[in-house]
Amino acid sequence: MSPEQDHAGAPPHRGADPEQDTDGADPLEVDEEVQRALDRLTLLINAAEALSSTLEVDQGLRRLCRTLIPGLADWCAVDLLDGHGRLRRIVVEHRDADVTSPGLDEGLLPPAEGSAASVARALLGVGPVLLTEFPSPDDADDPLYSREKALFERLAADTVVVAPLRARRQVLGVLTLARCRKEARLTEDALSLVEDLAHRVALAVDNARLHAEAQHTAERLQRSLLPELPTDGPLEVAARYQPASATARVGGDWYDAFVLPDGAMTLIIGDIAGHDLRAAVMMSQTRNMLRGIACDRKEPPGKILARLDAAHHILYPDQTLTCVYALVERLGADEPWLLHYAAAGHPAPLLVTHNGETSFLTGGRSVMLGVNPEVHRPAATESLPPDSTVLFYTDGLVERREEDLDRGLARLRQHAAALAREPLTTFCDEIVEGMAGGGSDDVALIAVRTAPPHAGPSVATP
Repeated sequence: MSPEQDHAGAPPHRGADPEQDTDGADPLEVDEEVQRALDRLTLLINAAEALSSTLEVDQGLRRLCRTLIPGLADWCAVDLLDGHGRLRRIVVEHRDADVTSPGLDEGLLPPAEGSAASVARALLGVGPVLLTEFPSPDDADDPLYSREKALFERLAADTVVVAPLRARRQVLGVLTLARCRKEARLTEDALSLVEDLAHRVALAVDNARLHAEAQHTAERLQRSLLPELPTDGPLEVAARYQPASATARVGGDWYDAFVLPDGAMTLIIGDIAGHDLRAAVMMSQTRNMLRGIACDRKEPPGKILARLDAAHHILYPDQTLTCVYALVERLGADEPWLLHYAAAGHPAPLLVTHNGETSFLTGGRSVMLGVNPEVHRPAATESLPPDSTVLFYTDGLVERREEDLDRGLARLRQHAAALAREPLTTFCDEIVEGMAGGGSDDVALIAVRTAPPHAGPSVATP
């Protein structure tokens, strides 16, 4: 049946009244309701984007306030409780940039306990509350109330909404929104929106704090797994570790140094594949296993890495790692220092002379550990000039996603050459500062420096 035949017997269609829908509602009112809902949704989406754009609490809250102005408020403030229970004003943003500036109204606030200030009531979980009058404090000994009243007066608040920031059944702080214009006053209708907004802010603050706590714990764990360096002997040794700035994950980077019974200095740098707790634990186990192998047998570095590879293949058959194992020794007091080393898939050590000449030590190379336990592990020997430095490092020091590896290695040579005559601790600090800032990977490095010529008596290795 055709559509025409189907409707042939139906009563004639009458168009709806353009001024009124079938339910008797005014289309203009419906459109306004829809537009208000869309505006509310857009505001919440923009606020969520501002909060999720960074894990830095202060920066995220400042972006949030700038998002809320001027659509929801003429000025906005956020106060947070710190780890000691003190209330601190993190940000105050105004639609007129000349009225306030970062830091002007921010900082530690007076104690909230016993105060009649609206922020103190909000910390008790009361709210959100709409304020239309701002009486002077009755108690002159209420500094928080006085501070709040002074802010309202200076920023010409006409109406204010104060809402607690609650997450996981805890109040983390207070969100304050204010209008200065009577024609755009805040009303009771805004309270549900502010409550929803405050909940999102609280979740973002709580997540950022959990991330910071996890990052701090991960860094402490990583550093606790790193060894103390030998401080006596004719060789000077320094090391540094820097976690990745863009992640809270622990990593598998490690360094080690110890003196063998015959007086030779052992230097190790390594990197376990992965960035998680498993990699960190495996790093510690591998380091201890390598220590046991090195102390049990005085063998060339290539042999030591081969034994480590065999043991690692049995215990962790699916895990790969890179490593440099080196020995620094000399045969007599008048003999030069010798560096015996082997590198398994690891970046080449950098030799820096006292005059600033640099060269990568590319001998003794083989594939990374964990690939083929039967592979040959060669070693190489390098004579070290007096007062020279050998730098061992992990790939996070030189690798960047946005640049070629050769460029990173060239930058390392330039930095090291300029620091050749600096004290070894300064040398390491400046290398990390100049090379590893803002990197996406953790960085470990260890450096050894030979004594200058005619530096006095020193211990000779038999």
